[in-house]
Amino acid sequence: MVDRGSRIGVLMGGLSTERSVSLKTGAAVAQALRSRGWDVVEVQVGRDLPARLIEAGVDVAWIALHGRFGEDGCVQGLLEVMGIPYTGSGVRASAVAMDKLATKRALASDPTVVMATDHVVRRGEAVPEGIELPVVVKPLVGGSTIGISIAGTAEELSVGVKEALELHPEVLLEAFVEGEEITVAVVDGRALPVVRIVPESGFFDFEAKYTEGRTRYEVPAEIDPGVAAAAQRAAEAAYRGLGCRGLARADFIVPTDGAPVFLEINTLPGMTATSLSPMAASAEGVSFEELVEHVLNGASCMTAGIG
Repeated sequence: MVDRGSRIGVLMGGLSTERSVSLKTGAAVAQALRSRGWDVVEVQVGRDLPARLIEAGVDVAWIALHGRFGEDGCVQGLLEVMGIPYTGSGVRASAVAMDKLATKRALASDPTVVMATDHVVRRGEAVPEGIELPVVVKPLVGGSTIGISIAGTAEELSVGVKEALELHPEVLLEAFVEGEEITVAVVDGRALPVVRIVPESGFFDFEAKYTEGRTRYEVPAEIDPGVAAAAQRAAEAAYRGLGCRGLARADFIVPTDGAPVFLEINTLPGMTATSLSPMAASAEGVSFEELVEHVLNGASCMTAGIG
């Protein structure tokens, strides 16, 4: 539990392509914490972050960052060095979860977590011949569906890889799985109700994620109870397997005739008006403000009190 006299720094903005989403998350989190009576300061994250944290007198950090330099263990490592407790997963889990290939390799031995076959293309390499299409093209590191495309032809594959390589030097090619998209938030190791995602466009891209009215959500998801339970077990297994803490969210595709296929786990899922984790918590009677405060009270730091 965090001491009531602590000053809470909500870390937001950052240097990644998901900066705009982070600003929305940070504003919502700061408002929620203030409504619960906490002393809150909003901290814009840049390369001078250590000085800003010291100047603001931050005792505990609520990390509202997304993408590189925030969700990948960098800020977590800095906070460990400074001895400031922070919300969410630690350095290792954050770094592994941010890398889609590292995540898949870390979970490969767990039969609970079903994953699509994949190939990796690195900058300067040719796309391997004979890849069965369609595939999903993804930058190895990144979120909010930025840089992701579906390639059904050789030309689309070439264009998709080129565009993804502009965002990261490595690109993951995953076998395309036809099915419905669902997501499972996990809090302290326990899965919340499954959310079914029904985008208007048929693809849950950046616009569908962050534009109200562009996507319909079902929570609890109106899917087979056995499939929902399997997704929850897989989400919990991924959470444990990577050593996550606090709140995380696992995404899946559910094919018409098979088990949920794991896509990725987000260690710092969005917390905006259209975000999925608060929806899942609400289905259990937990308000947005209560969820934000619960995450805060799980803040930790391995180096706190050392030195």
